[in-house]
Amino acid sequence: MSKGPGPEPGPEPGPGSGLDPGLDPKPPRHSDPTDPGPGAPGGLFAWLRGRCLGRGAAVDPARDTFGAMTGLYGAIQPADSVSLSTRTHGAVFNLEYSPDGSVLTVACEQTEVLLFDPISSKHIKTLSEAHEDCVNNIRFLDNRLFATCSDDTTIALWDLRKLNTKVCTLHGHTSWVKNIEYDTNTRLLVTSGFDGNVIIWDTNRCTEEGCPHKKFFHTRFLMRMRLTPDCSKMLISTSSGYLLILHDLDLNKSLEVGSYPILRARRTTSSSDITSSGSSGPRAVGSPCHQNNSGPLSEKTLSRPSQREGGSPRNSLEVLTPEVPGERDRGNCITSLQLHPKGWATLLRCSSNTDDQEEGAPVRPVSPRCSLRLTHCIEEANVGRGYIKELCFSPDGRMISSPHGFGIRLLGFDAHCSELVDCLPREASPLREIRSLYSHNDVVLTTKFSPTHCQIASGCLSGRVSLYQPKF
Repeated sequence: MSKGPGPEPGPEPGPGSGLDPGLDPKPPRHSDPTDPGPGAPGGLFAWLRGRCLGRGAAVDPARDTFGAMTGLYGAIQPADSVSLSTRTHGAVFNLEYSPDGSVLTVACEQTEVLLFDPISSKHIKTLSEAHEDCVNNIRFLDNRLFATCSDDTTIALWDLRKLNTKVCTLHGHTSWVKNIEYDTNTRLLVTSGFDGNVIIWDTNRCTEEGCPHKKFFHTRFLMRMRLTPDCSKMLISTSSGYLLILHDLDLNKSLEVGSYPILRARRTTSSSDITSSGSSGPRAVGSPCHQNNSGPLSEKTLSRPSQREGGSPRNSLEVLTPEVPGERDRGNCITSLQLHPKGWATLLRCSSNTDDQEEGAPVRPVSPRCSLRLTHCIEEANVGRGYIKELCFSPDGRMISSPHGFGIRLLGFDAHCSELVDCLPREASPLREIRSLYSHNDVVLTTKFSPTHCQIASGCLSGRVSLYQPKF
């Protein structure tokens, strides 16, 4: 590796030096024309920042691996799908792989959870009557412990080594529990539901009777809640079209109504990506609500920096109104909310409240507040209206898998599936369709990438689960 921006000084060419005066004594060490070196405009820090972002295999060898993986995804054909034997368990609402990719769990409408070996496609176990109502979401805490939540208002903890009984059942919500997050730093489980509550569960003190818990946050019309990969921020989407962000997150501090400092809503200079999916015109930002509509995807960079304007205190609340192309004067329900695996952006799926409005959810008025910066979007037909459709990022964040009718679409930020930071547009651009995969006979509701293998899973309304992987 070069220690300086240019070649070391050599002897002056002269009659006795043996060097050609027209040639450099030594070739420059910076052979990459795209890497200008520390002496380029912007200075040393700009050069280092560019290197740290992974510009080249010498800095991030995994980029070549991800590039090869992206090529494999692009080569998958619909005929390469494998249908898992799920019998009739109702609609598939959620799919989740274990962190090591050895187990695929399936959350079913009819109170059951299915477990499969995704490599051999063999059925491992059916957790009959895992809940008393439909199972909505599954989250692994590690390679053996996972949690499930349900419309029966409870959360259940399970151990892969002993699936005959639950580890414990958690009671605290008063309405349907829709999603689960896990803070790996504090080992706190975080859940949210349609009662508007975000509840914290201390799994460090878990017993057969349950876990100590407390209400952390409450807001009306709550749809989805996510933690950033470093657990420094919490994002909450609502059916009224707002996106709430709690900065410098401290889960040990309970937030009562009105007790949190509010940041002035502002336009961020970070990137936002929206994939719009709508049935009666453009939609923007989308997220699954109990009545899933069409919606777009929106992304915003969410890096860890804590030095914000004014040095705001912990758990500062920011309220944003993501704009949807062509929908400035209409309310939008953010039904699905996902985060880039590196925390660079948010991915939203939106639907119009005027088409499928949840009872009691107001149409969002035109707000003077600044919204996220939209970087990418795409529209989708509103097939299977009334059901939530969950999309996801690939493990490296280069691709998006989105339910699309009776199949899924693989989308990229450009035709080469580049990193978002490498192809950030100045104005909103369409997401590029890399591949469409259709193998279901009913509307697809959820999809998931394997964290370790070149494999994608999708589940549909009639209960079928398909696995897509390239064949050689």
